[in-house]
Amino acid sequence: MAEGGFFARLGNLWGGFLSLFVGNLEKDNPEAVYEAAINARKKQYAELKKAVSGIIVLRNKLAAELDEKQKQAADIDGQIAAAVEAEEDDVALVLLQRKDELTARIAQIDVELDAARQEAENAKASIITFQSEIEKLEREKVQMLAKKENAEARIKIQDSLDGLSMQADIKALDNVRDHISRLHAEADVNAEIGDAGLNKKLEKIKAAAGTASARAQLEALKQARESNKAGAAEGVKKSI
Repeated sequence: MAEGGFFARLGNLWGGFLSLFVGNLEKDNPEAVYEAAINARKKQYAELKKAVSGIIVLRNKLAAELDEKQKQAADIDGQIAAAVEAEEDDVALVLLQRKDELTARIAQIDVELDAARQEAENAKASIITFQSEIEKLEREKVQMLAKKENAEARIKIQDSLDGLSMQADIKALDNVRDHISRLHAEADVNAEIGDAGLNKKLEKIKAAAGTASARAQLEALKQARESNKAGAAEGVKKSI
């Protein structure tokens, strides 16, 4: 099988790939375009492997035949020697003719086997390259789709920014400032209310403490007065 027989399609791969980019298909759904290209390559990759398997079978078949013919030639050499020793000339002549035929066939197989081996090596290298191209295209798909999404997001953000007028921006800032000022005032009110309530409690405690101290002093004065009265009465009794 000639090398160009099954490699001829390889040159048309990119042509088939680019033919998918018609109209606005690549704009509307680039992911589908990449998928179609990848699937087409995978299909051709499977066909290529099948073709290569045929070359491998031929190579192995030729190698097996060469080995068999070489064994037959070795056997005939022994038979020729035996025929000559036995002076069986007619047998020796037949064996020599067979050996010549085997020698010619062995030479032919050598040439065919070398060609098959070279073609098999080239085919295997092409399979590896082809597989690498498919993987490269799959990576490109991921990268390009991510790049597309990023660009679309940037355009969307830019469109949103372009749609906002300066007046709207200022109004939005004023609303934020007013909201923050209200929150701050609310915090101040809460603090003032909290302080006022605490002061009232302190005043009540101070008043209660003052009243208790005054009552204690009053009781002390009363006790002192009673003690003075009792002491005076005791002095009068003693004087009598």
